[in-house]
Amino acid sequence: MSRIGRKPIPLPQGVTVTVMPDNTVIVKGPKGELQQKFHPDMKIVVEDGVVRVERPSDARHHKAFHGLTRALLANMVHGVSQGFTKELEIIGVGYRAELQGKNLVLHVGYSHPVVMEPPEGIEFAIDRTPAGTMLVVVKGIDKQLVGEVAARIRRVRPPEPYQGKGIRYRGEVVRQKAGKAGRK
Repeated sequence: MSRIGRKPIPLPQGVTVTVMPDNTVIVKGPKGELQQKFHPDMKIVVEDGVVRVERPSDARHHKAFHGLTRALLANMVHGVSQGFTKELEIIGVGYRAELQGKNLVLHVGYSHPVVMEPPEGIEFAIDRTPAGTMLVVVKGIDKQLVGEVAARIRRVRPPEPYQGKGIRYRGEVVRQKAGKAGRK
């Protein structure tokens, strides 16, 4: 049996889960509402403040959908109750970020500033670490969308391996190369 698929999902205070006949699940909470359609073979049961996912057989594809469905539902419940954040560090001399309205403007060594518009449901925030590097915080209730937007921001100027300049996830380790002088 799938270990992840078997785990029940407890519903926090203020979160409601509605299962439609076509296996579309609507999760409403204090931060917003998420909706997703799941595989028709998976049975989603809501009872006593707990959501469970059941599968019809022990076939390989049913086992795979069992764990996937449970994980996606758990992410939806967590998103509408607490939300998700991703933090990115901007490292480099003269590299900086600023907010213009809701848009994020990145100055990362190009001849022009890079303007990024947030999709619906995503917010940007800017902070500074004690070390002086800039932090861009991506917030939202949809885990997949938060990760995708953070990846797009990182793709503007990925960290380079010689000096480490660029945009990286907070806590990401970038292996440094020696360069020309280190060959001897």
